[in-house]
Amino acid sequence: MKDPRVIKLTGFERSVLRATLKIPFGETRTYAWVAGEIGKPGAVRAVGTALRKNPWPLLIPCHRVIKTGGSLGKYAGKDNGRKQELISCERALAEIFRAIE
Repeated sequence: MKDPRVIKLTGFERSVLRATLKIPFGETRTYAWVAGEIGKPGAVRAVGTALRKNPWPLLIPCHRVIKTGGSLGKYAGKDNGRKQELISCERALAEIFRAIE
C-alpha cells in the first residue's frame, strides 16, 4: 500500500475526491454534479480523469459517480461490470440498513 503522505495529487484532484466523499452510501451522482460541487461546472471530463487516479477506491467511492444520461461510465478506467456490481450491492445493503433502523 502506498503511503498516503507521498501520493501526489493536484489541488483539483483532491477537490474531486473530497466532493465524491459527500455522495451518500447507496446513491449516485453525476460527473457534472461533482464538477459543480467543486465550482468547475465545465470540467466534467477532468472530473472523470481525476476519479480514475483515485488512490483509495475502497475509501473514496468513485464508483458512485455516473454519466448525466444515467449510463455508468468506466470504473478504474475499465468497463468490466464492476461499477454496476458495486452500485447494486450498495443499494441492496442500503435497503437492508433502512429496514433494521
